[in-house]
Amino acid sequence: MTDLRVALTVEQLFQQAPGGSGTYIRELVPELRTHIRPVGVAARGHDAAPEEDLGIPILTSALPRPLLYEAWNRLRRPHLPGAAGRADVVHATTWAVPPARGGLVVTVHDLAFLRTPEHFTQRGNAYFRRALAVTRAEADVVIVPSQASADDCLHEGLDADRIRVVPHGVRVPEVGAAQAAAIRDRLGLDRPFVFWCGTFEPRKNLPTLLDAFARISADSDLDLVLAGPTGWGGADAAVRAGLTDRVRLLGRLTTAELHVAYAAARAFCFPSTWEGFGMPVLEAMAHGTPVVTSAHTSMAEFTAGAGLLVDPTDPTALAEALLAATGDDHDRLADLARHRAAESSWSRAAELTAAAYRDAART
Repeated sequence: MTDLRVALTVEQLFQQAPGGSGTYIRELVPELRTHIRPVGVAARGHDAAPEEDLGIPILTSALPRPLLYEAWNRLRRPHLPGAAGRADVVHATTWAVPPARGGLVVTVHDLAFLRTPEHFTQRGNAYFRRALAVTRAEADVVIVPSQASADDCLHEGLDADRIRVVPHGVRVPEVGAAQAAAIRDRLGLDRPFVFWCGTFEPRKNLPTLLDAFARISADSDLDLVLAGPTGWGGADAAVRAGLTDRVRLLGRLTTAELHVAYAAARAFCFPSTWEGFGMPVLEAMAHGTPVVTSAHTSMAEFTAGAGLLVDPTDPTALAEALLAATGDDHDRLADLARHRAAESSWSRAAELTAAAYRDAART
C-alpha cells in the first residue's frame, strides 16, 4: 500500500537539541519510503532537514514554531499546508499534534511530565497535558516505543486497542581505527573507563552511579566518563559535588565522538530510574559494549539476558555489576550485547509503523 499518503511532523529536527525524538524521525523516515508516500511538515523557514536529507519533501507552515505549536495545541488549527493537508494519515512524531482530516497517529515517547511534573515548567506541563488530551480524544492509533510506555498510556485512559508498541531500531556508524585513535587522543580517553551519556537530570540517577563507582575505584584502574549537556533539577550540581580525579566530564559530544566513546568503553552504565525507551543502552550494545542498566524499566525489555540488570537505587548492586561487566563477564556480555542489538532494526520499526498507518486510515 505504497500509495498511502502520510504527513509527518519533522519539526523536532530543527530544535537546538533534537534528542531522541530527532533520532527517531531521522532514522525512521527513510525506511518508511518503501511502504508509504511520506511528506514532512515543519514550521516557517524550515524547508530542509538539518544534518541529513530525509529524502522526502518538507512543507512549511506560514507560522513560526512557537505560534504553530500553540495554535495546534489550543485551537486545533491551522490545517497542514498543501499536499500535507490532503494526506490520508497525519503522524505527530512528538507532542506537537496537528489537526488531521484523515487518520491521526501520535507517537507518545513517554509521559515524563506526569511522572515528574516538578522537572518541567508550568507552561510546559500545561502544553503536554493539553496534547495528551488531544491525543486521547482524536488519535486513531498511538505508537509507543516500549511496553512500559504502553502501560503508562493505559493508566491515563488511552484505549488498549489504539496502542501499538513499536520498539526503536538502532544504527551505529563504523568507526575506523585511525579516526577512533584521533578522537580518543583529543578527548583524553587513554585509560579503561565506564561510560555514561545523556542530559543531566534527576531520573538519570547519576548520584547513585557516582556512589557505586566510588566503591570500586580504589580497587580498579577504571575511570568514569560522563558526557552530555547540563540539564535541570539540580542534577548538574549533584554530579559536580561527586567529582574526583577518576571522574571526567566531557560535555556535549559530536556524533562521531559519542560513538567512539561507546565503542572504546569497557562498559556502559545507564542506571536511570525510568526511561521511555533508553536508546543509549541499545547504541552501546550495538557497538559490542557490555551494559549495566536498570531492572523493571523499559531498558530491561531489550536488555534482559544480554546485559546486567540491577536495582538502580542500590549502589552496592550497581558496583558489583560494574565489576562483573568490566571483569570476568566482559567478553561474554559483549557478544550477547552485539547479537541482541542486531535484532533491533529501523526497517522493522518502519514495517510496524506503516501497519499502524493502515489501521488509522481504515478507522
